[in-house]
Amino acid sequence: MLKRLSLAAMLSLGVASAALAEGERYGGTLVFTAPYGSSFATLDIQASPNTQEEFITQAIHRALYSWDSIDNKPVLELATSADVSDDGTTYTYHLRQNAVFHNGKPLTADDIIYSYKRIASPKNAFPGASFVANIKGAEDFIAGKAEDISGLKKIDDHTLEITFTGPINPGFPLMQNTTAIYPSNIEDESTFAKNPVGLGPFVFREHVPGSQVVVEKFDKYYEEGKPYLDRVNIVLMAEDAARDVAFRNKEIDVSVLGPTQYQAYQGEDALKDHLLEVAEVYTRNIGFNPAFEPFKDKRVRQAINHAINAPLIIERLVKNKAYPASGWLPISSPAFDKDKAPYDYNPEKAKALLAEAGYADGFEFEVTASPNESWGVPIVEAILPMLKKVNITVKPKPVESSALGDAVTSNNFQAFIWSNLSGPDPLNAMRCYYSKTQQSACNYTSYSNPEFDKLYEAAQQERDPAKQNDLLRQANNIVQDDAPVWFFNYNKAVMAYQPWVHGLVPNANELAVQPYEEIWIDDTAPASRK
Repeated sequence: MLKRLSLAAMLSLGVASAALAEGERYGGTLVFTAPYGSSFATLDIQASPNTQEEFITQAIHRALYSWDSIDNKPVLELATSADVSDDGTTYTYHLRQNAVFHNGKPLTADDIIYSYKRIASPKNAFPGASFVANIKGAEDFIAGKAEDISGLKKIDDHTLEITFTGPINPGFPLMQNTTAIYPSNIEDESTFAKNPVGLGPFVFREHVPGSQVVVEKFDKYYEEGKPYLDRVNIVLMAEDAARDVAFRNKEIDVSVLGPTQYQAYQGEDALKDHLLEVAEVYTRNIGFNPAFEPFKDKRVRQAINHAINAPLIIERLVKNKAYPASGWLPISSPAFDKDKAPYDYNPEKAKALLAEAGYADGFEFEVTASPNESWGVPIVEAILPMLKKVNITVKPKPVESSALGDAVTSNNFQAFIWSNLSGPDPLNAMRCYYSKTQQSACNYTSYSNPEFDKLYEAAQQERDPAKQNDLLRQANNIVQDDAPVWFFNYNKAVMAYQPWVHGLVPNANELAVQPYEEIWIDDTAPASRK
């Protein structure tokens, strides 16, 4: 499987020939599942922030950048190269000259300018506006104060200059599905919601509301030899039980698994060898409010991390569908430190730290928690006896899932348990511990450490990705030592796939979102797929 993934990565980067490798074949139909709802909100991808619609994006559309799931970094997609100014704020993109929209229009700089203006238009209020807001002049355009985005400049049809407000890696915001590039020659934009037109490997053919979206191979796709498949049926299937039955009956080719199914599939010889797993970019944690007296002392926070047996909870309650967290940044982050040891389960060390901090007799606190089985009240209940052994009493404070965010961002908690985004951009993820980041934004524990701030600010200015990641790695380790949270786990996403399916990749951003152009099916597939 790893050899196949590496080959897929090389092919996607254009460093291998278009000739078929051994065993690969063209043709056939892939039956893919959209598991996060019973409908698609819209086919106008720029208008939707939902993962559900991203399944359509992957087939039909392309953005200026895409995500390399092998190296965990954004890479150029619609440009062959980019020149960067000395101050790191201006990028000159040399666009692909072989990219063609499904309506026959060649890609030009006008299409990117048109798309970013449509995304940022105040009359649309699209979610992707936040991703183009770091282009110079975008904020004035979004606010209706300017007719154009001054940082977008067409040099010629295949050369586009973009000036950003600061030295950033534009790949992270401009790879988002909500920044997909649309053709600029469509007179009626409302048609995008019913008949999407993109640059991707597949052409839209049919949308059956409540059932599926069907796409077919685009013969003029710019990557030579891609896609392999003739057709993809993106089937709506929100219920775990329905996916399980359909997968076992070989009616669908992939299925996203929950903890119970994951445990069951691991125990079956016919299924256990066809599971794809990845640490997604979410960190589950209990955040401590430093306004609560005991949590002002780092030793108390460290003691809680030592007092809880996280691996045991992951095994018993989460059914091993998670990776123990050793810090904030997940395993799949380019700034993850594989050499930094996590907090070990050590109740005696926890007692010693509490005694040093003046809490040998313990204390009591409450954890605001949603009903979520993987990071909610059940987890709080699991840690009760563990913390009781070190004289700490914990009380869950149940709230509805929709109310959890309000409680945290309004500072209405002693502690909270949540699943928070911690990637893919490590600079943006570590922003949540920068003292200048407001609590309402993502600095939920009101964390402040001058040493961290110094490293983070240096990382903001560093243009060399390797050096930037090293600075962020050091900053992440400071957060781990300070323990403003209990580091619980990184979500393990698991997808089961049929044995005839090849070319899937470990996408840490969202495992269920796959590069359809890389996928092929072998001749053991059922007749309905051939």
